Amino acid sequence: MATIHLKPDSLSFTLHGAAQAVADVGRGIALPQSLARIFAQTNATPQARGAIQDISYHCMRHIGRAEALLNAMTTKQTDPAILHGLLCCSLALISDPEAATSGARYSDFTVVDQAVTAAAADPDMAHAKGMVNAILRRFLRERDALMKSAAGTQMAVWNYPDWWIDRMRSAYPQDWQSILQAGNASPPLTLRVNQRKISVADYLAMLAQQDIVATHIGPVAVRLAQATPVSQIPGFIDGLVSVQDAAAQMAAPLLDVQDGMRVLDACAAPGGKTGHILETAQVELIALDSDERRMSRITENLERLQLQASLLTGDASDNSWWDGKPFDRILADVPCTASGIVRRHPDIRWLRRKSDTAQLATISGEILDNLWQMLRPDGKLLFVTCSLWPQESEAQAAAFAVRNNATRLTAPGQLLPTSSLDNDHDGLFYALFQKSGI
Repeated sequence: MATIHLKPDSLSFTLHGAAQAVADVGRGIALPQSLARIFAQTNATPQARGAIQDISYHCMRHIGRAEALLNAMTTKQTDPAILHGLLCCSLALISDPEAATSGARYSDFTVVDQAVTAAAADPDMAHAKGMVNAILRRFLRERDALMKSAAGTQMAVWNYPDWWIDRMRSAYPQDWQSILQAGNASPPLTLRVNQRKISVADYLAMLAQQDIVATHIGPVAVRLAQATPVSQIPGFIDGLVSVQDAAAQMAAPLLDVQDGMRVLDACAAPGGKTGHILETAQVELIALDSDERRMSRITENLERLQLQASLLTGDASDNSWWDGKPFDRILADVPCTASGIVRRHPDIRWLRRKSDTAQLATISGEILDNLWQMLRPDGKLLFVTCSLWPQESEAQAAAFAVRNNATRLTAPGQLLPTSSLDNDHDGLFYALFQKSGI
């Protein structure tokens, strides 16, 4: 990577970093991985890292509109990819009507000026600084006409790929618009209160003493009114709370664990549900995941919570790691397209392909069938997926029950994402099965 001389506290530095991240997503790299690489290779301050992350995530939520505007203003190739990313980030900022009314953004002319500065400082984009200036200034001059033109394409209106919008409309003809809108919203910061250490009431009182506004939205779920770095969340370092979406907090109670049980948390990383299970009962728990790099996240979470589990690296679709002892409870949070958590991961919609659903459903079915063999008679298996596509959720659950003669117990089924004041959670699916006794 060429050395770029931009002030680390400037918007031009931030735009340049965000442009790299957006370019990486276009190449198929997940946004968190891209940002980690960028931060490791630059001298970004913590404030600059936060700004780069904010703008790149903002762009991912609005890139459909940015792409449509860009296509309306130029027929030229906006190569290299970082140039395209810079234009998309800039257009996402200056074309956002909500930001314009809230005042929570940079002025239009500041964005234009700093985007040109970012382009001029990069050897790969310096030749196009005039193009950047011309395109962005044209948008400011012709905003109304260009926005009206962009509104004629569904990708610009909804900020999802066309195939995603069409599939959502087909799967949820009554709710597809509200689902897409929820996916474009910024996610809340929701905490899970560790009742081994503190009650929800006492934790809310602790927050109130520090003038932190919060709402009790689930059995042990607390939503903060203002997002806060985890290091500044009262009690987080001491294990009083963990960050976990309200829908994800349903897993441990549904699993119905009791003291002394042998429990498997398959596909466990990063360990949020692992920690919740151990907070619920004294059990012998094995946390399994196929990605050895992600196992460290489980270790970190358990150390902070002062809880213990056996950690194994292995593939949940085979039994080479299994010691042959049956489990009383199995949590199967299987791989999926993650279509229900796009508000937290807005890059997913642009990384996924239409064919991914069938491929991942096949893998997940193999995992469920394999884990079922490890469950003791009368034991329970909880099937969880953060997908909204029926092929990965309800159709998968129904087919699994038939293949394995499994008894299906009461569970929420498909939870659609919502961002209302009193009901705020991601889109998850839950199906609970019990194995017949012998």
